[in-house]
Amino acid sequence: QVQLEESGGGLVEPGGSLRLSCAASGSIFAIDNINWYRQFPGKQRELVASISRGDSTSYPDSVKGRFTISRAGTKGRVFLQMNDLKPEDTAAYYCNADIRTSIDTGYVNYWGKGTLVTVSS
Repeated sequence: QVQLEESGGGLVEPGGSLRLSCAASGSIFAIDNINWYRQFPGKQRELVASISRGDSTSYPDSVKGRFTISRAGTKGRVFLQMNDLKPEDTAAYYCNADIRTSIDTGYVNYWGKGTLVTVSS
């Protein structure tokens, strides 16, 4: 069973920084793309950062220049460094990844349970 677990959320003042972490555990053969999404109350989840297996990254304009995604190792952690946070960044943040559990299986998409980020003075 594969699990993704986020950590690092919390309360921060506008202009501050937070670093979110996502750890994958379980029977993992390979991890392809890893993404961070966020969800505002009553809204659909939106993509805020992606990193490919080759470490190519992409961001929407809303967070470009403020958020940075990175990964440690091929089966390790992925991080989301968030700087210059704004009240409109307040949301639940979710880790999402395409994971293969064996050489005989294809990639399956997994979600973490999320971590809450609140930006407020």
